[in-house]
Amino acid sequence: MKIRVVSSKDEISELGSNERNVHLAFRPSNVDFLDLMGSCPRLRVVQVPPSYHKTLSKAIKLFLEMQGITLLEGDVWGHRKDIDEYYIVDEEAIEEIGTLIKEGESIEEAAAQIQRKTRLAPDLIKYIARSKITA
Repeated sequence: MKIRVVSSKDEISELGSNERNVHLAFRPSNVDFLDLMGSCPRLRVVQVPPSYHKTLSKAIKLFLEMQGITLLEGDVWGHRKDIDEYYIVDEEAIEEIGTLIKEGESIEEAAAQIQRKTRLAPDLIKYIARSKITA
């Protein structure tokens, strides 16, 4: 799973229309979310750091939900934007999440186990787990 890391609002206009997963590493405004949805019509997931997530308006959270876009809270630990513009979630971690879910673990239990092994954000793990259940 590839997550495009966006460091500033100036980068939003440079995003490709095929981007589905985006991490905003800056404090976004409501206008930034609208610009992001305009630049990326296939957008499915937006992740913001915990400190920024707390300050988002209820209106934008509801609007994203109505558009079918999942808002996640979390960081991309250890990512260096100067090396790669994408944060990659290891396929092994995704497969392990799927295996835990198939073995009957709850999403919460799977998230706790995977988070101990990796530095993935709990919301991201839960999102991947839910997508494995519906897949």
